[in-house]
Amino acid sequence: MDTIFEVLSAGDPKAPAILAPGQTAVAFAGLHDTVLRLAGQLRSLGISKADRVAIVLPNGPEMAITFLATASCATAAPLNPKYREEEFRFYLEDLGAKAVITRPGEALEAHAATPRGTKLLSLEGLSNGLDLKYSGGTQVESSQADDLALVLHTSGTTSRPKIVPLKQRNLIASARNIGTSLALNEFDRCLNVMPLFHIHGLVAGLLAPLVAGGATACTPSFDGFSFFDWLDEIQPTWYTAVPTMHQMILARAERYRDVIKEVPLRFARSSSASLPTAVLEEVDRVFGVPMMMASNPLPPAVRKSGSVGRSTGIDIAIMDDKGALLRDGERGEIVIRGDTVITQYENDPAANAQAFSHGWFRTGDQGYLDDDGYLFLTGRLKEIINRGGEKVSPLEIDEVLLGHPDIAQAVAFALPHDKLGEEVAAAVVLTPASTVTERQIRDFAAERLAPFKVPRKIVLLDDLPKGPTGKLQRIGLAQRLGLR
Repeated sequence: MDTIFEVLSAGDPKAPAILAPGQTAVAFAGLHDTVLRLAGQLRSLGISKADRVAIVLPNGPEMAITFLATASCATAAPLNPKYREEEFRFYLEDLGAKAVITRPGEALEAHAATPRGTKLLSLEGLSNGLDLKYSGGTQVESSQADDLALVLHTSGTTSRPKIVPLKQRNLIASARNIGTSLALNEFDRCLNVMPLFHIHGLVAGLLAPLVAGGATACTPSFDGFSFFDWLDEIQPTWYTAVPTMHQMILARAERYRDVIKEVPLRFARSSSASLPTAVLEEVDRVFGVPMMMASNPLPPAVRKSGSVGRSTGIDIAIMDDKGALLRDGERGEIVIRGDTVITQYENDPAANAQAFSHGWFRTGDQGYLDDDGYLFLTGRLKEIINRGGEKVSPLEIDEVLLGHPDIAQAVAFALPHDKLGEEVAAAVVLTPASTVTERQIRDFAAERLAPFKVPRKIVLLDDLPKGPTGKLQRIGLAQRLGLR
């Protein structure tokens, strides 16, 4: 199986494929027919395999099915529905979108930003099957393994967002690798709380379960309280989320002990950002299941604390800033290559020259490999704090602060300093009813960190700033908090 159509055709026709809270399950047969019909409607509107179709829909089964249909016959470009008009204008023009799919009466800012000549398509219905407004009909020309299926933009936190083109075979290979590392099968059911405009939600939460013949539940959005209602209703065997979501789930878990006890989870999965050891251990304790971080192997294989695991399906190495590969145990930039990895950004020679070296893709993550091939992340290169020449990994500080019993969430960041260049600071969310002071937090850190790593500034917040996918926003945090 190298294409989405092949995946949908291979599942048990009567088995559930797409679930959602409060809605009837969509079986593989119904999913295949709906995807085929929507793809035919796109073809009838003149959409070809090479055309980009922007999807501006809220999370849920309609979004999941529309993505599958679009990526099956064209190039899907899912966008965050919460973008403002100027953001939509940039992305739609940068993509050269041939069409934009929304729901009736929604995404008005996307409508206003749609360039002249771009088709506006309205998605209607679910109980009676999804339909796009169109006229006529045509036979669907299925995309092939080397055709583009998806384009996404990088986050653009430090530079102009870059277009990431992914082929059918890239997506299916990624989904298959995830399924293999997690031993997914037709009896597994994923609770997917990730947004479907993000690669984590699309590949790990949607495609990986389908490739394995299992089911996935597409929730409206992430909600720390609704999570346990969904857990009770859907009865998943696993769920996938980013670290901050896991922390919010854990913060509410005590009152839902009965639900946790009754739900037969096999494991929980974390990706898209480094997971603090304290959070991993707490998930293990609360849910009684292993926390899988990227490709960390399932028990009874060795699962090393602090590691994201071993490679499954791609090559991983560590490279220095001159392009030389380093030995096990040496710290440098993590580089990857393989069937799931892009070979270039689109229309961006400068970015390609910086991101690709000797056939390897530079991830921007810093880390090392141990003697057993386990990968350890030590931070994002752009997030490393340079305190007067001393390089400080904010992840190390996060780990220490989260070891404090009164701290629920923590993120270390760079604070501009007139003499040192950058100083170490941290934003912290305390547990309910905690009375711990900033001084006590610094003293706690000072017992566990070298003096130059101890945060000189502690900011107590009710919540930490997060991006649209739930990831912590470390870069530029000092500016967002109004700190100098």
